[in-house]
Order: sequence, then structure tokens, then C-alpha cells
Amino acid sequence: MHGLWPALLTPVTQDGQLDTPRMIAHAKHMLASGCEGVTIFGTTSEGPAFTNAERKGLLEALIGSGLRPDQIVVTTSCSALADAIDLGRHAIAQGCFRQLFMPPFYFRNPRAAGIIESVSTVVRGIGDDRLKLMLYHIPALSSVVFSHASIQTLVERHPGIVIGVKDSSGELAHGLALAKAFPALSILSGAEQYVAEIMCAGGSGSINGLGNISPGLMARIIARPQQVDPQDAKLVLDLLALLSLCPGTNFVNVYKTMLAEQTGDASWLHVRAPLCPLEPQEEQAVRAAYRAIGPALSRV
Repeated sequence: MHGLWPALLTPVTQDGQLDTPRMIAHAKHMLASGCEGVTIFGTTSEGPAFTNAERKGLLEALIGSGLRPDQIVVTTSCSALADAIDLGRHAIAQGCFRQLFMPPFYFRNPRAAGIIESVSTVVRGIGDDRLKLMLYHIPALSSVVFSHASIQTLVERHPGIVIGVKDSSGELAHGLALAKAFPALSILSGAEQYVAEIMCAGGSGSINGLGNISPGLMARIIARPQQVDPQDAKLVLDLLALLSLCPGTNFVNVYKTMLAEQTGDASWLHVRAPLCPLEPQEEQAVRAAYRAIGPALSRV
């Protein structure tokens, strides 16, 4: 895997139901803006809040609307391994071989042996050599840590199937170390501000949330990581600063508020419980900060 594969925000109705037409339009906008593909039902997508039936139905709708299966990364993270296997088999049946997996995250700090076995259980359960699995490393949210030793074990145990790591550690040093240690794997950074540096060290691209807001910006950076325009680098930091503007807000809410302001479509403000809408003053602060970035927004 190479390039930009935004972790799609999932539009929902006011009562929390999937808004499939809006999702299809958003995915097609991402592709038209220079993304290699899209990633569905990860953390930015509120993925674990949706049932397997909902996730399967949306995947089928995306493909039915004209997206190619090879343009979609399906996140199969679930609280039960059998559910992850079910989603993985369904994705394979639709032709979606690229999948992103985070082991169950309800037990804090599981041991490496359990993390390794959870991945192997899913690989064996899917039982298809066409599977191309990305390991999802996001310890701050999940407490599930893919150590270098665990990654190496899984690559050796499942050659040609475990193809890379989505690194959402948020740490430059961690991303650089992965790129150096695993040159044969696809290392995709989830930290937008570090994508260029990690790619210059051997990384393959990015799966990130900011791509929902600025696909053109992120696509330019990924296309030429060794020659990033200083204006583009500053714009990334200015946009990311909005995530910490109001203490205690969830990044999904902030991204959806930014997209609502950008598109003029307030439907993007809706989220599914346990998330809840921002308070009015928080929403207005995010909107005002987004507008204050000014003319540089033409570069998104």
C-alpha cells in the first residue's frame, strides 16, 4: 500500500443512523481529490459503534456506487474475534483484500502473546491467502501495542498476508523506527505532521483523519515528501491545532465540525453515541478558528 487513504468520517443522521448517500458522496470526493483510496470503519469512522450488518451494508453500497474494491481498506476491528473474522470474510467476498485490524481493546495492556494470537486467529479464520492485513497500532486509544518483536513474529508466521502497520502512535521517533526496521512492509503514518519525514525514511504514505478536511493538501505532501511547501507544512499544523482548541472534545467531533464549516452542511455534526454533539460554544469556537486560518484554506 502506498499513498493517501483517508480514515473516512462516517456521516450519520440526527438519530445516529448511517447516512449512506452522504458517505458515498464523501468517498467519491476523496478519490477525486487525489487519494489512492479510502479507509472505512476505523476509529475516525466511529467504526466499533456500528454493527457488522451496518458495516457490511455500507461496504456493499460503496462498491455498488462505483468504487473499486481495491480502493477501499476495510477496518475489521471488533470486540469479538469471530465478528472480525465475519467482517474479513465478507470484505474478501466483495474483493476487498486490504484490511486493517486492531485486536480487541477492552482488556487494558494485553501481553504480546495474546496480541499475536488474536491476529493469527483472524488470519486463520478468514482463511484466504489473498488477504492483505495492516496491523493497527494506536496504543493511546486501545492500549494494544504492536512491538517490533510482535510484528516480526506475525510477518514470519503469515508471510505475504501481514503487509504493514498503520502507526497511530503520534510519535515521530516511533514511525521512523518502524520504517527503518521493516523496509519490506508498508508503514502508513496516522500523524499528519510527520508523514513527510517518515516517508523520507522509507514509509509508504498515510491513513489519517485530516485527509477528510484537506485531501488535496495531504496528497501533495505524500506525492513529494522531500519537497514539502512551507505553506503546506504550516497549514497542516494550523488545522491540527483545532483538535486541541477546546479541552475534552473528541477528535471525531472536531473533524466533523470542520467539515460542516467547510461544506456548509450541518448534517456532518451528527455522531453516534457514546459520542455526543459539541456544546454550542465549542462548535462555534472550532468554526471560528477554522475560518480564521483564512486564505490558506484554498490550499486544502
